[in-house]
Amino acid sequence: MDDGGDAASADGAAPARFFAAPGTLYVVATPLGNLRDLTFRAVDILSSVDTIAAEDTRVSGVLLRHHGIATRPVSLHEHNEAARAVRIVEELRAGKSVALVSDAGTPAISDPGARLVRAVRDAGLAVVPIPGACAAIAAVSAAGLEAQRWLFLGFLPSAAKARRELLASIARDPAALVIYEAPHRVRATVAELGAALGGERSLVVAREITKKFETITMTTLGEAPGWFAADPNRERGEFVLVVDAPVTDGSSEASSVDARRLLMALVAELPPARAARVAAAATGLPRDVLYAQALSLKTSQS
Repeated sequence: MDDGGDAASADGAAPARFFAAPGTLYVVATPLGNLRDLTFRAVDILSSVDTIAAEDTRVSGVLLRHHGIATRPVSLHEHNEAARAVRIVEELRAGKSVALVSDAGTPAISDPGARLVRAVRDAGLAVVPIPGACAAIAAVSAAGLEAQRWLFLGFLPSAAKARRELLASIARDPAALVIYEAPHRVRATVAELGAALGGERSLVVAREITKKFETITMTTLGEAPGWFAADPNRERGEFVLVVDAPVTDGSSEASSVDARRLLMALVAELPPARAARVAAAATGLPRDVLYAQALSLKTSQS
């Protein structure tokens, strides 16, 4: 059977093994750290495709050997993705099947792969997701958020100005924020989050998810710098930072709506910087937050 078969037989018996279909790209989620987190269906597909396009063939090789998968991986990373995508589209058109994997988690989410997926879709060929581990989902599931929705920001921009503008633009959004971060930047990023969003907001630090030294800690943005400083080991590993939504009451939400309406009217008549100054004076809200919103409104009106 091909990958389009039924997940289980009518009598409830175990499903038959899946086989990769020709001319199809499979986007396969792989474990974050624990090699047993690879799904049965992922094993079937990785074992039956003609090619595995991997972010790092050495990392993927460990996983493949562990599960007895003999399919040979080829590299697909940020530096060769455009060229590799052309080659893979040719292979798919010739009837081959290809699996895309990243070093850990779901490909094309803050990892290479989106350009390849787009090229395959533009060519009119099939793309099939094989779901599984995702660091963002794992962290949110263990965070116990008050927020009803959340925004995935991935890695914040590397330029300081771009980071500030992004955080200012969403500082008062009633949603949780989910951010990826590397160990050498995590303390600086947490400090920036506290400055931009306020120290009272709840923070869940998810470190080394599914690995031996997994740590999932709840604190606040104000207390987080002290938590990191208390133990150098807390800076090691890969991080997901989950910042819960700001705590607001009905009156503050109404004020936010009123401020946005005022800002919309001002932006129609004034440059964004001046509109933000006037709105800040009238509402008492931070001018940098209003300026970022004014820029967004000006862009949408133009």
